Amino acid sequence: MEVLRFAARGLTTNKLRSALTTLGITVGVAAVILLVAVGNGASAKVAESIEGLGTNVLAVTPARGPDARKLSTQDSKALVDPLGAPDVQAASPVVSTQATAVAGQTSYDLPAVTGTDLEYFTTTNRVPARGALFTAEDVTAARKVVVLGPAVAEELFGRADPVGQKVLLDGIEFTVVGVLAEKGSTGERNADEVAIAPLTAVQDSLTGYGSLDQIVVRAAAPDAVSLAQAEITAILTARLSDAEAFSVQNSAELLEASQSTTETFTVLLTAVAAISLLVGGIGVTNIMLVTVTERIREIGIRKAIGAPRAAILGQFLAEATLLSLFGGLLGVLLGVAGSRFDVAGITPVLVPSSIVPAFVVSALIGLFFGSYPAARAAGLRPIDALRHEEESL
Repeated sequence: MEVLRFAARGLTTNKLRSALTTLGITVGVAAVILLVAVGNGASAKVAESIEGLGTNVLAVTPARGPDARKLSTQDSKALVDPLGAPDVQAASPVVSTQATAVAGQTSYDLPAVTGTDLEYFTTTNRVPARGALFTAEDVTAARKVVVLGPAVAEELFGRADPVGQKVLLDGIEFTVVGVLAEKGSTGERNADEVAIAPLTAVQDSLTGYGSLDQIVVRAAAPDAVSLAQAEITAILTARLSDAEAFSVQNSAELLEASQSTTETFTVLLTAVAAISLLVGGIGVTNIMLVTVTERIREIGIRKAIGAPRAAILGQFLAEATLLSLFGGLLGVLLGVAGSRFDVAGITPVLVPSSIVPAFVVSALIGLFFGSYPAARAAGLRPIDALRHEEESL
């Protein structure tokens, strides 16, 4: 207790300097807690979004490269084969592009215009909140009708009802037949910023009749996904004569890949935040060295009247640790408070596994970076300490 009392008195002698020294630790701890929470929130959002597609959804994507074989609408139709693929219930061809949407005097850069068929809505669990979906006849007749995501409808029409209104997509007029129910954002991608139109209409007016960007497949049941994946692979390998020309991913694989990417991103962010903790520790060393220099006379007198080396060492170690603990406590409070607010559309998810280690590391930083100044103070000889004071005078 005597050591802690001396340490507390030493820190309160210069309150402003002590407060500034803790700032680096505070920022570092808060950054670690907040960035880990944002990473967890992003991972949870992606998982929710992928699980929202359904547990029996598969995505077929073509390989990239100039020599890669392309997917066609005939390939999509071939997958719906009761004999060759009894576990495939539906397959929807998908083409995607970007476009500038104009309604009246309002212009909006649409990040995703999707051309597909009616089954796509069932497969991806998209339902209309207003109006209706386009029909199979619309696809056959290549009618220029479109279903808007809720974010797009709000941007273009505000509070007005967009159903029945006209919208220009890259100058081509489409009629809005419905607005989708809200799905939410997954961080970089917002599922509500989309316009979905008949495949034939999009190919006829926006993308041309080229290859598909994707085929979305619905398995007959969640426990039939593996069988459906094998059947899709067999059919497309036979049609394209190249097993490397495409890849098939189911919801579980998409979820695993997305979570792996998010975790890597979180680790990188945490590493960046940890660097600020390191900088804060260097600041503790610097300030403690200054403190030791300023208090050489005090150290000399205490050692001259019999203070042991351990008492001097413990006092300065306690000062450095108290600085770090105080900074760590403030950092925890700041990080927890900051995680109550959305960051770039992501709701942070706090976990104790980030709070406790960050706080413990802040204490260890005080011990580690305060050990050299404390050892230097404890190693001073009384005669040298008193002589140093006289020389400085």
